[in-house]
Amino acid sequence: MMEKGISSVEVLPSKSSQVTAVKVVVKEPETKQTQRGKRVGFVLVHAGAGYHSESKAKEYKHVCKRACQKAIEKLQAGALATDAVTAALIELEDSPFTNAGMGSNLNLLGEIECDASIMDGKSLNFGAVGALSGIKNPVSVANRLLCEGQKGKLSAGRIPPWKTCLSSALCCVLFLFSSLEYAVGEGFSLAAFKRNKRKLELAEKVETDLIQLKKRRQSNEKENDSGTLDTVGAVVVDQEGNVAAAVSSGGLALKHPGRVGQAALYGCGCWAENTGAHTPYSTAVSTSGCGEHLVRTILARECSCALQTEDAHQALLETMQNKFIGSPFLANEDGVLGGVIVLRSCRCSAEPELSQEKPTLLVEFLWSHTTESMCVGYMSAQDGKAKTHISRLPPGAVAGQSVAIEGGVCRLESPES
Repeated sequence: MMEKGISSVEVLPSKSSQVTAVKVVVKEPETKQTQRGKRVGFVLVHAGAGYHSESKAKEYKHVCKRACQKAIEKLQAGALATDAVTAALIELEDSPFTNAGMGSNLNLLGEIECDASIMDGKSLNFGAVGALSGIKNPVSVANRLLCEGQKGKLSAGRIPPWKTCLSSALCCVLFLFSSLEYAVGEGFSLAAFKRNKRKLELAEKVETDLIQLKKRRQSNEKENDSGTLDTVGAVVVDQEGNVAAAVSSGGLALKHPGRVGQAALYGCGCWAENTGAHTPYSTAVSTSGCGEHLVRTILARECSCALQTEDAHQALLETMQNKFIGSPFLANEDGVLGGVIVLRSCRCSAEPELSQEKPTLLVEFLWSHTTESMCVGYMSAQDGKAKTHISRLPPGAVAGQSVAIEGGVCRLESPES
């Protein structure tokens, strides 16, 4: 468990001379119990691991704050962890400043195709959609698939689907949405598409090497600050200690139609698992970044497994170094880009000798990224407002070769009966 303290930056040696691991720790004070509300719970959200300009920092933080508030409202009303994490994702999807839902990148045909998934730590059920178009909030469809899967087998013993791709027809049958319009987001995305399309056409005239094309596009996106970042996500723990995780993405800008990223794939975009016989801690993970990198390393699942060790911070650092940046599956990549938010929780008693004392829920939460920045927000049901933060690599650190880690600890005390 992390102790109280001040922020610190430490440059750690790496086994590879090409990798600099930068450990950045922000240790938060424990949350005190208040009289506000009768239920407890905690949410951690992210608005993408990528590049966040200072000029739009206020907008990034504001959407994370609203997402946290939506999730906490659900938890305080007694909703399931899956419903709370879905509420957070809907808020993130509805923002034009995130690459999900309304603000999604457009593919080569100028169309929106979204990926999303959700996992319930209690049942271990999973729901996902890939390359989905025509739906305002893809995470709602993923959540509906998860709920349908929990009902058991279909007629004739058929196994219910946990993922659908491409067609929105099935999704409309499963779920009735209030709006299928992207409104402001369509205009926002169309302008970004036209700008990026012109860049691509220019690049194809002077470069035939696909690797050089990728580098040029990434550089141009940073310089022009298109506003569309990477995958958004959230992790939640409710009063009963149940965890849930979700993720949603519009995918890469100018991607090939039908391309599906980590946000729709099991073990890659998100992971949630309650404590059990072989898992002393409940864990929830949501990822962001280059989908191909996250898929090849199955990063969400790897992080969850690593968090079962005693030192969560060290375990996450080693996972990002050895299983992500140093992964043999990404050996040919010049830079490995991604980020994660994680939480783990367990029941404990502040005074074990007092048998009548109600156990508290200890929540450790962390975020880590190899990208230049990552925007996060977090809040407990006992807090008056959400806290937001844009984590950045320290000066001199190289994106794709460096790791930043921050986080804290929160003790949630059960309310008096």
